[in-house]
Amino acid sequence: MPPAGRGDRRARRPGPQNEAVRQTDEITTPRGPARVDTDLPDGRYSTLLVLGHGAGGDVTAPDLVAVRDAVVAAGVGVIRVTQPYRVAGRRAPAPAGHLDEAWTAVLAALRERHPGLACWVVGGRSSGARVACRTAGAVGAAGIVALAFPLHPPGRPERSRADELATGLPTLVANGDRDPFGVPEPGPGVEVVVRPGERHDLRIDPAGTAAVVRDWLHDRGWTAA
Repeated sequence: MPPAGRGDRRARRPGPQNEAVRQTDEITTPRGPARVDTDLPDGRYSTLLVLGHGAGGDVTAPDLVAVRDAVVAAGVGVIRVTQPYRVAGRRAPAPAGHLDEAWTAVLAALRERHPGLACWVVGGRSSGARVACRTAGAVGAAGIVALAFPLHPPGRPERSRADELATGLPTLVANGDRDPFGVPEPGPGVEVVVRPGERHDLRIDPAGTAAVVRDWLHDRGWTAA
């Protein structure tokens, strides 16, 4: 197993002659190995979008896969990160501090693999979106993509997590209007797109959700097309 910050370095660096890259490997973290699925576009790219999964889910969730496909086609690299507890086969999520620690270690290793990139955007769905928000400043992110951000536990609106979105960074939130975890309100730097008919899994129209993410990245000059 490679040590943290090293790992398999086959991912290509930005350059005009890059071919499309798709690979899976592991990065060691203080909480165990995390798995990273890397998809890089064919040609020059300057932005990487790093995405985490939901609490009991994985990186094959329909919205995450759709975002990968749409964003890579627009000239942005996408890396989907599976947290150590899921790699170990557990469904119950690790404590928030452990999730943040592992995520931060993965981002540090990815920066070593992809030096010189102009822009790093972090995000994920549900629990993964929360991790990305809590650590965005520490990992030097330029922006955040939060899919199905769980504003509060179902039926407990008084336990709001809205403060986690107040990072000071450009943030896109895409939530379904029928999400039992609630829908955040827009705020300074926080754009909220409400997906009609969708619940927390965002399964009805993942391609439509992916288009929202792609267009938001494009509007900030973070796509190549």
